[in-house]
Amino acid sequence: MDKFCKETENSCDSYNKDKKQSIYQKLKHGLSKTREDLSKKINSIFGSFKALDDEMIDELEEILITSDIGVETSIQIIEKIKDRVKKENITDLSKITEILKEEIISIIGEKVNTLENSFPKIIVMIGVNGVGKTTSIGKIAYKYKEQGKKVIVVAADTFRAAAIEQLEVWSRRINVDLIKHQEGGDPAAVIYDAIQSAKSKKADVVICDTAGRLHNKKNLMEELKKIFKVINREYPEAFQEILLVLDATTGQNSIAQARAFKEIADINGIVLTKLDGTAKGGIVIAIKEELNLPVKLIGVGENIDDLQDFEPKDFVNALFIE
Repeated sequence: MDKFCKETENSCDSYNKDKKQSIYQKLKHGLSKTREDLSKKINSIFGSFKALDDEMIDELEEILITSDIGVETSIQIIEKIKDRVKKENITDLSKITEILKEEIISIIGEKVNTLENSFPKIIVMIGVNGVGKTTSIGKIAYKYKEQGKKVIVVAADTFRAAAIEQLEVWSRRINVDLIKHQEGGDPAAVIYDAIQSAKSKKADVVICDTAGRLHNKKNLMEELKKIFKVINREYPEAFQEILLVLDATTGQNSIAQARAFKEIADINGIVLTKLDGTAKGGIVIAIKEELNLPVKLIGVGENIDDLQDFEPKDFVNALFIE
């Protein structure tokens, strides 16, 4: 369809519009649990109260907290809503939903440039085991391959044999080069070989998997230090992007993971996976407010092209019943 789309401007516009609508529908489905908790409950309290009194505020705050927005962030949002209701003399409770949406967008901020077009580049993916890190690498590699870029993926999680095998499957599936060593090898040595290969083959993008043994943070920190030392020494001309992969279904636990990894690495952004039905989407808001880390990519399904740029306005609109 992409090839056909390029043949005429009208068909391309139509295809892109349909594709965007499809992505939005997947996002709406992914946020269905949050929407159920958030939007329906908010509409319910509007029917129970006639004014924004203390009791209604308490209920509204509880709804936000149980949507995984977090205690501190929820309190801040409530305070802003109270201020605006007072300053703008709002008496129509139905307008509070619009204020809430505006305040959430204000917290999340504008769309962040995802996978910046600076080449050559090296992307280091970090995150605990089981969050979808290796799968995200495969999908990001696919996105670049579709742009006509030469991509190398690197199996630098040498601790877990399954990670190497999984990345090997992805590399064959999307036809990109894979650099790997034996299980138990030195991750920094794998990165070194990948950089030499990237230079010789004039690769545009190098995407590195890393270990996710957060329970052994000291060893993981030393491992990552060695990796970044090799990158800075051997590939200073490459644009560096450090992406933390989090599982949206783990809720507030992902905040704890992000805090721990933030101590270890200078993270550029978040890849939020598994936002496809069971997740509490409020975690996006908490991540930005509590950690000041932008969500760059979201996983809205199992298909190879279901890892999509994070669009703040689409996300907030999908949180609420139309």
